[in-house]
Amino acid sequence: MNTQLKEITKVWPDIQNIFSVPHNEKDYSRLVSFLDSLIDEVGNNESHPLASLMETLGSLIETYEDQNIPEIEGNPIDTLKTLMDDHGINQSNLSEIGSQGIVSEILSGKRQLNVRQIKLLSKRFKVSPAVFI
Repeated sequence: MNTQLKEITKVWPDIQNIFSVPHNEKDYSRLVSFLDSLIDEVGNNESHPLASLMETLGSLIETYEDQNIPEIEGNPIDTLKTLMDDHGINQSNLSEIGSQGIVSEILSGKRQLNVRQIKLLSKRFKVSPAVFI
């Protein structure tokens, strides 16, 4: 066994939950929560040492979502409007993503959602962040 495999074998028990495809809702939620924390740390900094880890976890989560979560088709803003309608809320109820003016610009298509807003909306509506991308 080469040196890299020996090193991986030593640390695998501690990291296997992070680097395994989730097979149930509990594993999926744990991985999404970990990715959320990682996004808070890395943000949009592509040169951050953990940026590739963020990409890897995103791929593992995507694999689970592709197999287990029905995809919401369409425009992210239309999806947001539908979710707002389904939950009986208006733009003043979305203060966590920005001021009334920012929310209005997002809903009118003048402004795109950023990573922080997508994260907040996916948690609020309990949907995959992918529906807002």
